[in-house]
Amino acid sequence: MFQGGIGVLGLVAILVLGIPVLLHGPGLWPSILYGVFGAAATYAVLLVLTRVPGLFPENLERQMQGLYEFAAGYSPAVLILLSLLAGIGEELLFRGALQGWLMAHTDAVTAVMVASVLFGLVHYVSFTYFLVATGLGVILGTAYVLSESLAMVMIWHAVYDMIALYCLLRFPRWFGVRG
Repeated sequence: MFQGGIGVLGLVAILVLGIPVLLHGPGLWPSILYGVFGAAATYAVLLVLTRVPGLFPENLERQMQGLYEFAAGYSPAVLILLSLLAGIGEELLFRGALQGWLMAHTDAVTAVMVASVLFGLVHYVSFTYFLVATGLGVILGTAYVLSESLAMVMIWHAVYDMIALYCLLRFPRWFGVRG
C-alpha cells in the first residue's frame, strides 16, 4: 500500500505541477533491456563492494537480517509485486516528480543530488544503508538524465529489488544472515 501510495503521490505532483516527464527516451524495448542490464550490473557491483573490508562505516548484517525476516514472510508473488510497486512508485516520485521539478528550476547535477539524498533518507535504517540508497539514487538519477527514460529507471529499480530479494532469500549467508 505504501509503495503504491508513493506512486500516486508522484503522479499527482507531476500532473498538478505540470512537471515534464521524460518517459521512453530510446524507446520501450531499449529501456527494458538497459533497465534489466543496469539492475544486474548495479547489484553485482554493490555485492562486490560489500566484500571490501572497511569500505562501509558499519556492518550491514543487522539490517540484512531484518530485511530477510521481513521478506521471508511473503510469497514470491507478493515480493515481485512489492518490487514492481517500489520501482514504479518510487521512481515516479523521486525521478519523475522531484528530480523533474528540480531540473526545471535548477541544473541537472543539483536535481540528481537533492533527489538522491531524499531517496536515501526515505530508506534510512542506518547511516550505511542511507549511503547505499543515496548512491543508488545517484545512479538512477543520472541514468534518467542520460536516457531520458523514466520507464527505464522504473524497470531498473524494480529488477534491482527483485534481484536483491532473491539473493537475500536464496543466499542469506552472503549477507551474514542466519537463514
